[in-house]
Amino acid sequence: MQNINTETFKGKVFDFEKNKEWKFEGDKPCIVDFYADWCGPCKMLSPLLAELSEKYAGKLDIYKIDTDKEQELAASFGIQSIPTMLFVPMSGKPQMAQGLLPKEALEKAITDVLGVK
Repeated sequence: MQNINTETFKGKVFDFEKNKEWKFEGDKPCIVDFYADWCGPCKMLSPLLAELSEKYAGKLDIYKIDTDKEQELAASFGIQSIPTMLFVPMSGKPQMAQGLLPKEALEKAITDVLGVK
């Protein structure tokens, strides 16, 4: 699990300033967690993501973006409530999920959306 900023996001996930159409920059599927330090559900989600990061190590990346520090990036994705997660498969469009999802729902999205077993 890695905290990233807008510049890192553009290199690892999507360069939204350079590309109008979605073009994934990563080498494996990823989950991007848009969060804030003051957000209760975000704090509850973090250990789940850390656990999944270990379970799926080498198969997917998990990135965390602090919406208070990266307001422009959050705005460019229309993030209005947190936590919001972006599930980014290797091909095709990413899918967004809002709120604190249970571990089972996260694992289902990892399998169904990201194609990671």
